[in-house]
Parts: sequence; C-alpha cells; structure tokens
Amino acid sequence: MPSSSASTTDAAAKPTAGTGGVQSLERAFDLLERMADAGGEVGLSELSASSGLPLPTIHRLMRTLVACGYVRQQANRRYALGPRLIRLGESASRLLGTWARPYLARLVEETGETANMALLDGDEIVYVAQVPSKHSMRMFTEVGRRVLPHSTGVGKALLAHTPPEEVRALLARTGMPAATEKTITTPEGFLAALEQVRAAGYAVDDNEQEMGVRCLAVPVPDAPTPAAISISGPAGRVTEAATDRIVPVLQEVARDLATALTTTSASQG
Repeated sequence: MPSSSASTTDAAAKPTAGTGGVQSLERAFDLLERMADAGGEVGLSELSASSGLPLPTIHRLMRTLVACGYVRQQANRRYALGPRLIRLGESASRLLGTWARPYLARLVEETGETANMALLDGDEIVYVAQVPSKHSMRMFTEVGRRVLPHSTGVGKALLAHTPPEEVRALLARTGMPAATEKTITTPEGFLAALEQVRAAGYAVDDNEQEMGVRCLAVPVPDAPTPAAISISGPAGRVTEAATDRIVPVLQEVARDLATALTTTSASQG
C-alpha cells in the first residue's frame, strides 16, 4: 500500500539513534561493503541473508545505487560494484598515503630503511605511499605498483587473519608464480607462513620478491581499510639482529597511524 511504503521511506531517512546518521545512507554503505566482501557481485537474496534487511528495502537501495553509478545490474540479474567507485577509491587511496607519510618518515628515521604502506585491493597488493631510505643503496617501490600477496611481507601481514578457505580461494584466482627461487609457491606453504605471522606478530619477505632484499611488515590495526606498513632493505642490513630492533618500532608506528586514521575519520564524520 502507498501509505506503508511512504512511511518506510520516511523512517529510513530519519537519523539513526545514537549515531546522528541517516539510516538509509548507513544501510547503503553497509550493502556496498558486503558486496565488496563477497567479491564484488551478489544477488539480492544473498544481501538480504547477510544483512538481515527485507528484500523490498534492499531492492530500493540498490535501485538508487544503480541510478548513481555506484552499482550496476548484470545480465544475470545479479548486482556488481560500479565503475564510479573507482574514482572514489583512487582519491581515498591517495589521501590515505598522504596521511601516512609522516609516520613512514618516522620509520625511516628510526630504522634507516625505506618505509612503505600498502593496501589489499581485491586480490592484489597496491602500494599507496613510500618514504625512501637515506642510504645510497636502498629499495624503491613505485607508488601505485600492484603485486600478488604471496611473495610480499605486506601481503602476509594483510592476510594473516583471513580464514584459510578464503586465502586458498584467493591463491586459486591469482596463481602463485615464483618471483625468485625463494618465493612460496604452494597454498600449504603460504598458510604455514601466515601461521608464523600470527605467532610472531609480524611478517617477513626473505628474498621472496627480489633476491638480496628483506622486508618486515605489520598490519595497521583497525584501519578503515585493510592496510599494512613495512620496511625493506638489503638483506645484509635487515638481518635477524636488526629484525629484533625494527619490529617493535614498526608495531608502535602502526598503532600510532591507526589512531591518527581513526581520529581523522571521526573528525570528518
């Protein structure tokens, strides 16, 4: 009936108790995040089951998102994330990198090695910020570069707490090509490495992406999007003894960066 439909729409537009937000906006963004978690393409029934929202509500929200270009409807009637999100994501990644640079600079000052920040974007790792070491012999990774997770320290740090079946599915999609003779090339080997990351609290790329280079990485806790920071340098400098000194610095900077990102998000809200 028109009257009940109107009342539902009015209720969705009202501020959500305790947050000061608009319920329909909160629900729309929640659906977008659920779509991303599901691989970018879902059906309405799947969204209803995962979100607990009734199908008519989801259908109305999805129609709006389609009209705005943030979602598109496929020929098979399923819904996929839309291309307009790419522009938002690229801008957000650049901003995240800008916010991270002072913390990466601090890492360089305290460890002497090149510092990086990377995000998990779909099945790939993308580097969003870097501050180079002051040594004449130093590592350089182009901002915007994309690599596969299995051969990187940041990839291990970002996937360490992902359920094993999801890790296996990702590896099946990407494959596990060997970048060097030390690259992990089996799912079992990679899952064992992730177990070591969980136990140690940090990840290591030991000549796995490039011979002669070692990388230490930790996740940024409770970041708005899965993120990790790392240092990389020649294996002759990033030794086991150096690891014991560098890892606590990495972990402290990651916590401070997480606090800064949370504060920034809250102030903008």
